[in-house]
Amino acid sequence: MEIQSSAQAAGGPEQVYLEGLAAGRFQIQRCADCRQAVFYPRCVCPHCGGAALDWFSPAGEGVVYASTTVYRDAEQGGDYNVCLVDLPEGVRMMSRVAEIAPGHVRIGMRVSARIVGDGEAAKVVFVPMGAVA
Repeated sequence: MEIQSSAQAAGGPEQVYLEGLAAGRFQIQRCADCRQAVFYPRCVCPHCGGAALDWFSPAGEGVVYASTTVYRDAEQGGDYNVCLVDLPEGVRMMSRVAEIAPGHVRIGMRVSARIVGDGEAAKVVFVPMGAVA
């Protein structure tokens, strides 16, 4: 399902992305000129400079490219991971892997996207799919 183009959105492409997440839709952009996928949301394609960027729903799966653990006291929410995930559409996202101890996230791990949180707090996280790719 495609939604309005970034150029038409009053608040810009980031607002369109965040509103989609709030409505339960994980979408990224694709350039109508060079057909390359684009993430983080932009007004202009970083590959060819084209301004016609349309929205589409990615497959929702990926592979962990890199991961690190942020160590915090339990009173501050405890430890968590920050990772880079490569999507098959050709983009890399910064996120985290949930439902697993931060130190158990591994490079090459296959993961699946989930939207967590409601409304303005909605964000994409990933959960393990199984064995390392």
